[in-house]
Amino acid sequence: MYSESDLQAAVDAKVMTPEAVAAFRAHIASVRAAPGADEESFRLITGFNDIFVSIAAVILLVAVAWIGQSIHTALAGIFVAGSAWFLAEYFTRKRRMALPSIVLVLAFAGGVFASMVGFLVEHGEAIFGNRPDETVGAIVVGAIALITASATWFHWRRFMVPITVAAGTAALAATAVALVLSITGVPQDGETLVMSLVLVAGLGVFALAMWWDRSDRVRQTRRSDVAFWLHLLAAPMIAHPIFHLLGVTDGGNIGSGAAVLVVGVYILFGIIALAIDRRALLVSALAYVLFALTELFRTFGAVELNVALTAFVIGSALLLLSAFWQNARSVVVGFLPANLANQLPATIAPSPIPAS
Repeated sequence: MYSESDLQAAVDAKVMTPEAVAAFRAHIASVRAAPGADEESFRLITGFNDIFVSIAAVILLVAVAWIGQSIHTALAGIFVAGSAWFLAEYFTRKRRMALPSIVLVLAFAGGVFASMVGFLVEHGEAIFGNRPDETVGAIVVGAIALITASATWFHWRRFMVPITVAAGTAALAATAVALVLSITGVPQDGETLVMSLVLVAGLGVFALAMWWDRSDRVRQTRRSDVAFWLHLLAAPMIAHPIFHLLGVTDGGNIGSGAAVLVVGVYILFGIIALAIDRRALLVSALAYVLFALTELFRTFGAVELNVALTAFVIGSALLLLSAFWQNARSVVVGFLPANLANQLPATIAPSPIPAS
C-alpha cells in the first residue's frame, strides 16, 4: 500500500511524472466513486513486516525499561526514550516504516514523560514534602507536560512522523490545563472545571487540525496525515467533556430528555464531520449515543431488546452514512457560505442514489 505522501515523494524524486500520479489518483477515485480525500487515508501498516518490527521494538523497549527500573525509577523512561530515538534513526528515518514509527514516537514521548514522573516518585517527597499544595502539583504537571512537548518537537524536526504533532499538542494542552489550575486553584469539586478546560483545549486542538487540513484540501501530503491525528486527538477532548457536562458519564440512568439531547448533539457532530470530511467526532461520541439510545428504548418499553434495537439503529445509520457519504456531504457543504466551503476539502458532484 502506498500513501499520498509516497506518491508525492515519487514525483519529487522524478520517479513518476505529476501527470501520471494525477491520472492514477483520478482512476482510483473513479473506481471507488469518491475522491481520495474522502477515504481519510493514512499510513499505518505497509506490510506484515511492520507488525513484526513493532512487536520486536515493544519487546526491546520493555526490556530496557525493566533494566532501567532496576537501577533507578527515572532511568526506565530515559532508557526507553533513548532507545526509541536510536531505533527511529533506522526504522523511521531510513526505512520509513509506518507502524514502527508510530510505536517509537509514542514510546519516546512516553519515556520522556515517565522519566520525570519516575524522578518525582523517588525524590518528590524530599523536594515538596508529604502533602504538597495542589497549586504546586498543577505547576509540576504543567512543567512535565511542557518538557515532553519540547522533546516531541525535536523528534518532529528530526523524523517528521505525523503523529508526533498530535503527541506534542496533547502535552501542550495538558500544560495549559495545568497552568490554569495552578492559577485558579483546584476547587473542592473540580471535575466540572477540569472538564471545561479540557473542552476548551479540545476546541483549540480542533482549530489547529483544521489549520493543517486547510493547507492540503486534496489530502495528498504529510500535512493531511498530521491533521488526521490532530482530529483523532481533538475528538475525545470535545466529546467526553460535553457528554460529561450533560450527565451521561455519572453512571446512573439518564432521563429521556437528556437522552434526546445526547442524540441531538451526536447529529450535530455528524453534520460537522460531513462538513470537514473527518469521522473522528462520530467515533469518539459513539459510546455515548449508544448509551442514550439504549435508555430511550428502555423508557418506551423495549426493555429486553433495547440493546439490540440500539445497535441495529446506530449500525444501520452509520453504514448508510458511509455508503452515501459524498452525497450527504455535498448537501451539507452546499448550505455553507462560499468562503467557508472553499476552505474545506473539495467535494465532487454526488452520484445518483439508486432507486429503491
